[in-house]
Amino acid sequence: MPGTRKLGRTSDHRKAMLRAMVTYLLENGKIETTVTRAKEVRSMTEKMITTAKTNDLHSKRQVLAYVTKEDVVKKLFDEIAPKYADRNGGYTRIVKIGPRRGDAAEMAIISLVE
Repeated sequence: MPGTRKLGRTSDHRKAMLRAMVTYLLENGKIETTVTRAKEVRSMTEKMITTAKTNDLHSKRQVLAYVTKEDVVKKLFDEIAPKYADRNGGYTRIVKIGPRRGDAAEMAIISLVE
């Protein structure tokens, strides 16, 4: 798993949170979250898109093992991966949007590049 940030969570909780966030990002196209979480989500999302560009049974099974919704996997292989076929990485963008009101955590929007 890329990155070494623990994000203040146990390993099981952290893995489940990142899987859910990657799935949500692929489903909706953007997420508002903290900067450190966005950086972790970026690395896993880029790995999923790169794997999906191969478009064979093995890569589908690898992505299905990580992404939690089957319809999102179908969208990834049918729409998202072909869109980035000629691009070598850099599928996501992180834009900082300032501190959160409650605890002043630095917030960011992570989105898929058009």
